[in-house]
Amino acid sequence: MNEVLGTTLVSLFGVLIVGLIIFKMVRDKKRGKSICGCSGDCSKCKSCHH
Repeated sequence: MNEVLGTTLVSLFGVLIVGLIIFKMVRDKKRGKSICGCSGDCSKCKSCHH
């Protein structure tokens, strides 16, 4: 029973972390932020695309 409980807790923790990362990415996208910092107009951004 301890093995199942441990696996379940670790799995839930992993799902929570992934969910928070996705939530932050969606929120940043809605606010107009970009991973590379070019604010959506990547044609003028040298750091996004090489």
